Amino acid sequence: MNLDSLKSKIRSTPDWPRKGIIFRDITPVLEDKKLFQFLINKLAEFCKNKKIDKIVGVDARGFILASALAYKLKTGLSLVRKKGKLPGKTVRKKYTLEYADQILEMNKEAVKPGEKVLLCDDLLATGGTMRATCDIVRKLGGKIVGIVFFIELKDLKGKKKLKGYKVKSLIELP
Repeated sequence: MNLDSLKSKIRSTPDWPRKGIIFRDITPVLEDKKLFQFLINKLAEFCKNKKIDKIVGVDARGFILASALAYKLKTGLSLVRKKGKLPGKTVRKKYTLEYADQILEMNKEAVKPGEKVLLCDDLLATGGTMRATCDIVRKLGGKIVGIVFFIELKDLKGKKKLKGYKVKSLIELP
């Protein structure tokens, strides 16, 4: 098993959710127990020798990867959600996707000052979602030790918005 095995299972759906967007569907990887385990193990390799207190997963597919990674690395897990999905006091950040404006939220107590945090999501496109996540975690006092993605859409140059952070993507697609 190798990264090409993962890449071959990513389904591309053109013009979804809008015309001109290619949706990258990771569910075939998640449905295959060996590929899913391979994916989590590869993401965990990036975390070797990093002291991580908590992994932050990004709504919604990032939750899946972050929770499995947190279990494997024996860390805590916190979630960044779309506006209106969390009870209690939250920290918000507005950002722009390639097709819409969004607001992300995180509970105020989800990351404690000084905690070493790894951010995790399934896909890096324009970088707006993860940039907003970084801003929220930093506002709460978390120290970001790295960011991991399953897929990076290279042509959209999302890494530019994450300059200054250690970013690892397993698969690069155009």
